[in-house]
Amino acid sequence: MNRSFWLLRGLKFILFAVLFVAVAGYVTMRLWNWLLPDLFNLPLISIWQALGLLVLSRILFGGWGGRGHRAGWAQKRRMWKQKMESRMAGLSPEEQEKFRQKMEGVCNGPAWMRRHKAGNSESASL
Repeated sequence: MNRSFWLLRGLKFILFAVLFVAVAGYVTMRLWNWLLPDLFNLPLISIWQALGLLVLSRILFGGWGGRGHRAGWAQKRRMWKQKMESRMAGLSPEEQEKFRQKMEGVCNGPAWMRRHKAGNSESASL
């Protein structure tokens, strides 16, 4: 492809990134200045202070999470699930059933919230 095409594409990306940051700062400033001075008697802020708030919130809370943030948790969950499945495969069927019963008692909350099997006489009494 043409070099000027890539240069133009890069400039468009930078322009839209700057525009996005400016709009996010402006919206943050307007919301702050609309709500917080009346509600909590706080001062009005400038757009630069609003941009600073956005950066600070990003640092403190890891906002704007996007796909990468969620993908990390999904990968950890998948690894944990594989680890548990491999451990369960090493147990005998009796040990597996004992483990499942113990986990049902611990993980499902109070007895009135637990799911019971259809043939279980305890579920009929509840």
